Amino acid sequence: MTAQAGLRYVYAVCRPFEAALQSQLTGVAGAPPGLLRHHGLVAVVSKVPEGDFAEEPLRDHLEDLDWLAATARAHQGVIDALTTVTTPLPLGLATVFRDDSGVRVMMEAREADFRHTLDRLEGRVEWGVKLYADPPEQESPPAGKPASGRDYLRQRRNRTHEYEEKRRAAEEFARTLHERLSRRAEDSRLHPPQNAALSGVPGQNLLNAAYLVARADSEEFVELVDRTKDEATGMRVELTGPWAAYSFSEPAQSRESP
Repeated sequence: MTAQAGLRYVYAVCRPFEAALQSQLTGVAGAPPGLLRHHGLVAVVSKVPEGDFAEEPLRDHLEDLDWLAATARAHQGVIDALTTVTTPLPLGLATVFRDDSGVRVMMEAREADFRHTLDRLEGRVEWGVKLYADPPEQESPPAGKPASGRDYLRQRRNRTHEYEEKRRAAEEFARTLHERLSRRAEDSRLHPPQNAALSGVPGQNLLNAAYLVARADSEEFVELVDRTKDEATGMRVELTGPWAAYSFSEPAQSRESP
């Protein structure tokens, strides 16, 4: 990638690859991604305008949810395209440098880490698994009034006990499921449960995990997840992927001020 005006947005670092990216692929700010080679590594880079990606405007943009969502989709589109032709090491959203030299300095400073992580991720993908307990059904009001206050309290204790039993069983199923899937994966990460009010997904998120799986073993892993769905009474199992191994990438230097 030759020197040009504008900042450099870096999507990922990978090893050189033979296959071509899609000819119509565009990335952040509508710019096509290019390859910047350095010491046997490749940074996948787009040129982006300073008016949006210099430190101050970028800070403002990151508070604009619509802009952030569009940028994240464009970023992920490039990562997805890379995953079909190589094993990328994704960098964080809005990883920006002043110019090609800044990108090369970052690559050289982190060269050993990048090579080690790429060796570990080669031929592997990430699968995400979430387990949700279905929202409790709305209780029908009891027919007639309780015979006494004691009866009312007894009915309430019984409902509470039943709810607690279901909750414990669901939590145990989540633990068992994670252990079962981890045995079929090379590595795993437990992420914090999603908040239903923020995610808009109904039910309590009991498991939010990522699993690092060899491509060759992915079909077997997916079949295992599918089989568990029949066991998840009153729960939902959701599988996503295959993704680039975000959850298993070592943290990288995310920004150099232009």
